[in-house]
Amino acid sequence: MTNNTDTLDCVNSVFQQPWWLEAVAPGQWQSLEVVHEGTVCARMPIVIGSRYGCRTIDKPRLTHTLGPWLKPTEGKSTTRIAKEKEWMLALIDQLPPFDYFIQNWHYSLQNWLPFYWKGFEASVSYTYVITDLSDLDAVRAGYGANMRQHIRQARKKVAVRSDLGVDVLWRQTEKSFGRWNRRPPYSFEYLARVDAACEANQARKILCAEDAQGNIHGALLLVYDARAAYYLVSGADPAFRNSGAMALLIDEAIQFATSVSRVFDFEGSMVEPIEQFVRDFGGSPKPHFTIRGYSRRMRLIEGMRSMLRKAAG
Repeated sequence: MTNNTDTLDCVNSVFQQPWWLEAVAPGQWQSLEVVHEGTVCARMPIVIGSRYGCRTIDKPRLTHTLGPWLKPTEGKSTTRIAKEKEWMLALIDQLPPFDYFIQNWHYSLQNWLPFYWKGFEASVSYTYVITDLSDLDAVRAGYGANMRQHIRQARKKVAVRSDLGVDVLWRQTEKSFGRWNRRPPYSFEYLARVDAACEANQARKILCAEDAQGNIHGALLLVYDARAAYYLVSGADPAFRNSGAMALLIDEAIQFATSVSRVFDFEGSMVEPIEQFVRDFGGSPKPHFTIRGYSRRMRLIEGMRSMLRKAAG
């Protein structure tokens, strides 16, 4: 097990970097590793917490994916799959006791059978991904006609700024959630800590859309490394919801991402209107797994809850 704040190569995404984990879960994370002849063959960061007296291995806010990283192997698929099984089982054996386990896995990892054999469960979600950012013109040619029109109209109403900070992003996020009489699922302090860590590691871009009167229509946080850029947080003022600002901000984020990453990940949504919006940027749907595990105690609790819900009608 390791716990440090260095930048690592054995990751599937920026969310597995030690500095990211220290920002979202300071002092609560560990890294399980399988090492052979001095080489890390598999790694799985975990975040340990508690809920209602139960010990959890959880997914922190704003952390899109965790799960295992497995060293790429050459040769026959049978050899590769055998290695994956061996390494995953070794990672599972290192897990500390828990009542509830949940992680979203990166879409590149499709073989979760070793976890199934150890009693874990899985569900499938989708994220939309632009898999090749090498040609911006080709990427934009893949936009839907309506999206291109929204972007053109937005350019007449707002300009995109990249010199505003996390406080502006937070106010826009509050306004978005306020439209539904809700609060963001994290605090300003949490978002600011994540933003500071990303800025220190040259891994973020904040974009804001502003009109000629100085009104901010929307804001967006892009988090990235050389592998992929992630559309992580956004917010928009409901008073300007028809300006097309969010479409323009995402287009600008994609343009920036072409200079720093190979892939653009929208982070996905299973909500139909949101899915339709991000699909219009021409990405491809990628299935990814959410893995869950339960202790015997937690299964008994969940069974009792289910019985009570049925009894209540």
